Amino acid sequence: MQKISPIIQPTDLINLNADEFVLIDASAGSKARYDENHLAGALYIDLNTDLANIKDFASGGRHPLPTITHFAEVLGEFAIAKDTHVIIYDDKNGGNAAARFWWMLSAIGHEKVQVLNGGFDAAIKAGFPTNSLKPQVESRKPYPVNGWQLAVADMDEVESASKTGNQTIVDVRDANRYAGLTEPIDLIAGHIPGALNIPFTENLDENGLFLSPAVLKEKYVKALADLKPENVIVHCGSGVTACHMLLAMDYAGLELPKLYVGSWSEWSRNGKDMVLADK
Repeated sequence: MQKISPIIQPTDLINLNADEFVLIDASAGSKARYDENHLAGALYIDLNTDLANIKDFASGGRHPLPTITHFAEVLGEFAIAKDTHVIIYDDKNGGNAAARFWWMLSAIGHEKVQVLNGGFDAAIKAGFPTNSLKPQVESRKPYPVNGWQLAVADMDEVESASKTGNQTIVDVRDANRYAGLTEPIDLIAGHIPGALNIPFTENLDENGLFLSPAVLKEKYVKALADLKPENVIVHCGSGVTACHMLLAMDYAGLELPKLYVGSWSEWSRNGKDMVLADK
């Protein structure tokens, strides 16, 4: 079977029958907006409670992965089975939370999962209907899982890469956060020593839509040279926007590197070496 594209266009979504897919609104911090208005038929999934196991930020960062058992139960509650076509969107520029859910589904081997290009706004612009109705879902048994199948890196592996250069670390946060000029969320501004900066926003055009697969492939082949995916570690602030780069790479037909889920939010709280802005 031919691999499904990880990105679906709004016009293609409109042409699907409603009973052919499960539509998920993964917009972070937007439950109130969802309650008032969302794409018709969409269910709301919560980044903090459904897609993460938040505890001490110093252990796993701001959005550590939930246990595989919890995630399997969540998917069952959303009536997602192994053969379910899942389409995800959010209301932020670029679809960061949607990309995180896409990565998590991909990481358990789910094949039919796509992120809506342009998200909420693009769908409305294309004529997809909205309402405030909350679909009723008949929960299923927990999704059958065998653990996370995509590669991840922990803080010790990242520290080794930072000190030895045996792997390339990529920071997808915006250039000012990487440079330590600003930090709107975490306690310390700066970046992991040795990390490259490839802002996730560079995956998008001026309308907030993903660049073409060909352009993205050229971009990442050039940026990462001949590096093997197992020798690249991608991170962000809390393991969410890093998934945007992984989604873009998959869209480009490239193999996925490792995800450092704890990211800067974990690293910066553990007394690790940091590159700070010159004051």
